[in-house]
Amino acid sequence: MTPGEQPDMHSRSHEPADSRWALLLHGGAGAIARGALRPEQELAYRSSLAAAAQAGAAVLEARGTAVDAAEAAVRMLEDDPLFNAGRGAAFTANGTIELDAAIMDGHSLAAGAVAGVRRTRNPISLARAVMTRSPHVLLAGAGADDFAREAGIEAADAAWFFTARRWQSLERFLMAHHLPVPPRPAGAADDQGVQAASLAHDEGVRGTVGAVALDHRGHVAAATSTGGITGKRPGRVGDSPLIGAGTYASNRACALSATGTGEHFIRLTLARSVAALVELQGATLQAAMDAMIHGPLGELGGEGGVIGVTPDGQLAWSMNTSGMYRARISSNSALHVALYGDEP
Repeated sequence: MTPGEQPDMHSRSHEPADSRWALLLHGGAGAIARGALRPEQELAYRSSLAAAAQAGAAVLEARGTAVDAAEAAVRMLEDDPLFNAGRGAAFTANGTIELDAAIMDGHSLAAGAVAGVRRTRNPISLARAVMTRSPHVLLAGAGADDFAREAGIEAADAAWFFTARRWQSLERFLMAHHLPVPPRPAGAADDQGVQAASLAHDEGVRGTVGAVALDHRGHVAAATSTGGITGKRPGRVGDSPLIGAGTYASNRACALSATGTGEHFIRLTLARSVAALVELQGATLQAAMDAMIHGPLGELGGEGGVIGVTPDGQLAWSMNTSGMYRARISSNSALHVALYGDEP
């Protein structure tokens, strides 16, 4: 075994291969109520979710891996300023961007994660590089950005990540807390059009993006990326890059990506807890999710949601908020996009 190579804990002498595949993604959960979004805003979100799902589906249709598909879908969402990840991320209290991401392969239990990244365009691809090209699981801060350059992963400056509406959210937060507003990042410009329209809710409170995938080999994977919380203390890390809290994947159970109040997901190791209910107690994926989201998470005062897929093709999500941006597609079902809690 070479340095950095991960042991295959779920190896099979003869891997079954068929044409079945599935992908489910989310773009954050929160107070997303019917009537709160203007028609053009709703169309923009639905279109972006559909495009990301189709990007992941194209990988799976071409018999790519679940890891490839989850990364492809999340990269699309990171580049879309509608969502709180990558471009469009929330600002810290000092006006900087700090990005977190994680990816996990359910076949081998290999995982990679980054936290506090500032100069890397697609943190999810950096997380994958940590998984596949280093002996580590989690890199943080300047060291993670330096590793990205060594790995040939595209850099981006502060102006790339800037969106006017996220900056306006920061200004409102700082003024409400009687804190000084820092200068805008150098080169930042106002954005225009639908993507610059005011939000019906602030994903900067609990916004995250993620994807889970099942490939034709029967392997599952999960990927999660976030811009954190508007006005957070610099250096704060949420659940997204913490394996077992906001991201987890195992062929013995399921692949999961969470979104919500990260501190609560961390305390509950929520993703691993859902997987344990599936693996050790034989719960269905939906029952396991509901048990954690509507039980311990709510009891702690936490809000959010989780999406998942099992190796046998179960797709499920659960939330204790009024909505969660999400989309699903599989080899035997057409693309379906949903925003509100009462949508199937």
